[in-house]
Amino acid sequence: MIALQARRSHRVERIALVGLRFAAFFVILAMAALLGYLAYEGTKTFSADHVSLGEFLFSPNFAVDAGHPGSAVFIAGSLAVTVFAITVGGPIGIAVGIFLAEIAPARMTQLLKPAIEVMVGIPSVVYGWLGLTLLVPLIRTHTSSPTGFGLAAAGIVLSIMILPTVITLSEDAFRSLPPALKEGSLALGATRWQTITRVLLPSASSGLAVALILGIARAIGETLAIQMVIGNATQFPQGLFAPTAALTTEIVTDMPGATQGSLLEHSLFSMALLLLLIAMVLILLVRFVLRRRT
Repeated sequence: MIALQARRSHRVERIALVGLRFAAFFVILAMAALLGYLAYEGTKTFSADHVSLGEFLFSPNFAVDAGHPGSAVFIAGSLAVTVFAITVGGPIGIAVGIFLAEIAPARMTQLLKPAIEVMVGIPSVVYGWLGLTLLVPLIRTHTSSPTGFGLAAAGIVLSIMILPTVITLSEDAFRSLPPALKEGSLALGATRWQTITRVLLPSASSGLAVALILGIARAIGETLAIQMVIGNATQFPQGLFAPTAALTTEIVTDMPGATQGSLLEHSLFSMALLLLLIAMVLILLVRFVLRRRT
C-alpha cells in the first residue's frame, strides 16, 4: 500500500514537473517570437526603405510620404512626459510609502492599502477620460493654454497612474529593512524623523531606485490615457501647456491607416521596437540594482 502511494506521488510529481517545464518553455518561446517579429518588422525601415538609423532617431521631420520617418519629436515627447511624471509622482509615491511603513497607524494602513490596490485595477481609459473631462478644462480655464491639451495634462495623469507602483515598492523597501537599524538609531537618541531621513532612507535607496525605475517603465509604455490628453501634435514639447505627441500615441494614431508594406507601417514598427528595447534596458537596470542590493 505504501509502495503504491509512493508510485502515485512520483507519477504526479513527474506530471507536474512536465507541466511546469512546458509553461516555462511557452513563455520563453512567446517572448522570443515577439522580439523576433518586432525586430524583423522594425528593421525594415533601415533595410527595405534605406532609412539611416540617425535620421530615424534624430530627425524631427516626420513626413513618410516624402520618405522622411524622423521620430525625434515623438521620442522627445515620450521622454518629456515620463520625466514630468516621475518628477511629480516619484517623490509623492516614496513619501506615501514612508508614511505607510513608518508613521501611519495600523488602522489607517488597512484603509489606505485597499485604496492603492483599487488604483492599480482602474483601466487606463478611465484615467484618460477623467483627465479629458476634468483636468483639461481646468488647465484651459486657469492657464494660457487655448485647448488645455499638452504636456502638463499628460504628465499629471501619468504621475497619478504610476503612484500605486512607486508606493507599493517603496513601502516594501522600508519594511524589508532589519529592525535593528531603526531600534539602534532610536536608542542612540535620534528622533523618528532623523531616523527616517538619515538611517532608513539611505539604507532603502536600492529598493527606492527599483520603485522609480519600474515607475519609469510603467510611464513610458502608457498609451491610451496619454493619447486622450496630450494633444497629438507633431511638434517638440514647447512648454507645459503646449500639445505634443509620444511614441505610443503616434503608433495608436497612425497604425489603423498604415498600408501593409509601406514606410509608415515600417516606421511604426520601428517605434514599437524602440519602446521594447527601452523596456528591456529598464528591466536589466532593475536586475542590476537588485543584485547590488543583495
